[in-house]
Amino acid sequence: MLNIGDLIIYSSHGICRIDGINSMKINGVTKDYYVLHPLENDQQQLTINAPVDNDKIKMKELIKKPEAEKILESFHLDGVEWIDNPNLRSQTYKKIVNNGDRFDIAKVINTLIKKKHELENNGKKLYEQDNKHLTTIQGILFKELSLALGLSVKELHDKINQRLLKAV
Repeated sequence: MLNIGDLIIYSSHGICRIDGINSMKINGVTKDYYVLHPLENDQQQLTINAPVDNDKIKMKELIKKPEAEKILESFHLDGVEWIDNPNLRSQTYKKIVNNGDRFDIAKVINTLIKKKHELENNGKKLYEQDNKHLTTIQGILFKELSLALGLSVKELHDKINQRLLKAV
């Protein structure tokens, strides 16, 4: 069980702080709920009540520095396979991300960033659906990595871009 004050990754809301654990009665059933508040500026007023025993919603503790360093180093490696069909690519990449493995998420980010650079170098843009997906998952993972590594998100961005550009 997580504790009050813990920082976690919660679904698509990103990094949240557990500000309480309350019991609530809904439809005659009393359950314990985490009271979560996202740390992102645009979501700070949002309060989320997540059942403590819910297996369907992904809640993960933040990674520690050694794991974050390994993920950062993984940007030297290849990402996932690029899929030409946009719908299949979106479905496949979302499935990888929803699995919650941060190394696999980093591989998806790696691939999308490299493709974005490649397209921009040819005067083109990344497909809008890919760009939205990249922005969302990159924002969550990079914020988590920056906290674990004690870097600003911009510093982390710069380090990752240096690794990616060397790999291309």
